[in-house]
Amino acid sequence: MNAHAPSTIRPVVVDVHLGPGDLDTALRSDILSGLTTDPKELQPKWLYDERGSDLFDQITRLEEYYPTEAEREILLRHAATIVQRADADTIVELGAGTGDKTRALLDAARDHGRLERFIPFDVSEEYLRSTATTLAGIYPGLLVHGVVGDFDRHLTRIPRGGHRMVVFLGGTIGNYSTAPRAELLGRIVGGMTPGDHFLLGTDLVKDPARLELAYDDPGGVTAAFNKNVLNVLNRELDADFDLGLFDHVARWDAHEEWMDLGLRSRVDQRVRVAALDLDVEFAAGEIMRTEVSAKFRIESFTAELAAVGLHVEHWFTDDNGDFAVSLSVLR
Repeated sequence: MNAHAPSTIRPVVVDVHLGPGDLDTALRSDILSGLTTDPKELQPKWLYDERGSDLFDQITRLEEYYPTEAEREILLRHAATIVQRADADTIVELGAGTGDKTRALLDAARDHGRLERFIPFDVSEEYLRSTATTLAGIYPGLLVHGVVGDFDRHLTRIPRGGHRMVVFLGGTIGNYSTAPRAELLGRIVGGMTPGDHFLLGTDLVKDPARLELAYDDPGGVTAAFNKNVLNVLNRELDADFDLGLFDHVARWDAHEEWMDLGLRSRVDQRVRVAALDLDVEFAAGEIMRTEVSAKFRIESFTAELAAVGLHVEHWFTDDNGDFAVSLSVLR
């Protein structure tokens, strides 16, 4: 394809399955459930408003936070091998965001001579339209067909046809504990066709001290990111959380093999969430979970993938063995 031939740019198509009302309903449901359970727990997806997304982008650039660059190293080094093995004409990216790391795959697929279609899937219509438009300009002739939806309801709305490689990067799979992770993988597979490939980024088990430093950096960026979810609740649900009365907590759970992130109440306090007509009591020292980030072992996770019908063809790791990307095929 000629990168300097704008006349060949194809119109972007975007299917929107989520509206502002859907997100508000989901937020209210999730927060009501999370604040009334014991122990309290918030879903990590609500960390990513505009401010949260900016803070997370800063996190990915921190020296202590290794996953982003480790995964990028893998993709840059092995993209050509990955696309040759998958031999796909369509790349589907789940949680596409800016599509930054996917560029290595798109470049390799274009050079392989098979790239026809890119399908970014994301919960944010604004992000998705921006990403889709940008990539359509970079890859003239490529059909970009975006889908705005969430992982719980809309994976089956992803367009089928062609030989697809479904891509799920960033280690996001680690935000799901064992049972929900199996359910998510089942939904992903339910939207695939036998012969489709699945490319998945997974963070690996390592020294707990390194993990805790990665999720609790000395500069406090991760703490600001975690506490920002309280700003989201204050703004969207008319809550009165005082951020100064909560501390960021990041602990390694050796039994579950995940990083357990939360907010610890400094004092006994009551928080009002007016939009839900809810008063929430916090005891001093009580921790409200905001995220888990599971770390994996290649052998056991290969079995998890096999349980939903995915056969791993190859594992790729960075030089330090910190992160892994697996290429599977649905049989």
